[in-house]
Amino acid sequence: MIDFQKAKKRVSIPSGESVRIIRELQELSQNDLAKMTGIPHSTILAIENDRINLGVERAKSLARALTCHPAVLVFPGWEVESEHAA
Repeated sequence: MIDFQKAKKRVSIPSGESVRIIRELQELSQNDLAKMTGIPHSTILAIENDRINLGVERAKSLARALTCHPAVLVFPGWEVESEHAA
């Protein structure tokens, strides 16, 4: 038997809101995050307000700065359950 994890959505949180939540939990300002990532403040503001897509490269850069996995930012609200497959 092979163990694998099946993802199940728990809540709906936009990607931009997940960026904002994690940034605020780490007590960083948007300007702090902009300096850490090289992403302009205006772009971070637009991401957090869901006016522009996060995108893979931005997610990677933000995840490095926020010390989290990019999937946490791109797919917020997913729960992982343990299941068995034959």
